[in-house]
Amino acid sequence: MLNIILSGALAFVITFFAIPIIIQVARQKKLFDEPDERKVHKVVIPTLGGLGIFAGFILAMLLGVPKTTTNSELQYFAAAAIVIFFVGIKDDILILSASKKFLGQLIAACIIIKFGGIHLTNMHGFLGFHTIPRIASGILTLFTVLVIINSFNLIDGIDGLAGSLGLLTTLIFGTYFFYTGDIMYSIMAFSMAGSLTGFLFYNFSPAKIFMGDTGSLLIGLVNSILVIKFINIAGNPTSTVFLPSAPAIGFAILMVPLFDTLRVFSLRLLDKRSPFSADRTHVHHFLLDLGLTHRTITISCVATNLAFVAMAFLLRNMGTTVVIIALLAAAFLSTLIIYYSRPKNKTAIDRNLPAPAAAVVKSAKILTLVTERAESK
Repeated sequence: MLNIILSGALAFVITFFAIPIIIQVARQKKLFDEPDERKVHKVVIPTLGGLGIFAGFILAMLLGVPKTTTNSELQYFAAAAIVIFFVGIKDDILILSASKKFLGQLIAACIIIKFGGIHLTNMHGFLGFHTIPRIASGILTLFTVLVIINSFNLIDGIDGLAGSLGLLTTLIFGTYFFYTGDIMYSIMAFSMAGSLTGFLFYNFSPAKIFMGDTGSLLIGLVNSILVIKFINIAGNPTSTVFLPSAPAIGFAILMVPLFDTLRVFSLRLLDKRSPFSADRTHVHHFLLDLGLTHRTITISCVATNLAFVAMAFLLRNMGTTVVIIALLAAAFLSTLIIYYSRPKNKTAIDRNLPAPAAAVVKSAKILTLVTERAESK
């Protein structure tokens, strides 16, 4: 217990005090995220927050895991995190091509699967499947890890959202592993939670710094390890804390970033575009169109994610397939309601814009309406 508390506290302290230094250096070296027509921020903001998250997480985790631990996979998790760190930091500073970025993610995923022993070996009754053959297990695990890594990368679109969702998921996983006695995984989760807490002081709207790909990819990697381990332990009837429908509960814990990514990827593929192509079809873009602030959207998404977790937990005895279908149905319905609630033929004003910028948008909106009326006559 003491190691877990100290790891979380150490991660928080390192990140909290590192971020102001990173902001200062980024401003001096002009390492900014430049605003454009697709991005929601209108001023230049440093993007190297992931550096502080990585420093706090990796140091706290390595120092916090007891020497007596028999979990030798820790070194491979650290190696995968370092790979992700270099991929992210290069993309944040120099911009990395999508293929090279994916290759880096693939290498990190292979490290935790091949050497770290992270495998999905049982579907626990989902669609009638239980034990998975070795080859199918490897393919499914690789797909799962890559999707989760990218889900946090893609959900990182507004102030505080990816960090807040990552904080929620790691707190849930960390608490579960504490009760099952899996100390190494609990320390890993709380180390990330501590780092994210320190980071959110500077990222919650209005953001002073972004986590960039360095931070979002790392959050995704850590959560992919935690959720697969969670499914394997929670779905085992002999486990200290057995949870029926473990895959469904794991899916629910990552529901908001995971569902949004799968939905957006599917739409882009149906439109014959790359799943990594940029657009404004994420749920946080829809909520921005409704005129909600970054802070309100972040709180709403976290609350919604908690509701999905509660839903999966209450329905856990109904079977994995039923619970996942219920979760997907609720998520689809919620997204449709948000999508069709957006203003039609109107430009939503972002409340996060400074007054002059908001005035310009408002003026443009009025001019558009006047023009449309004139043309109709």
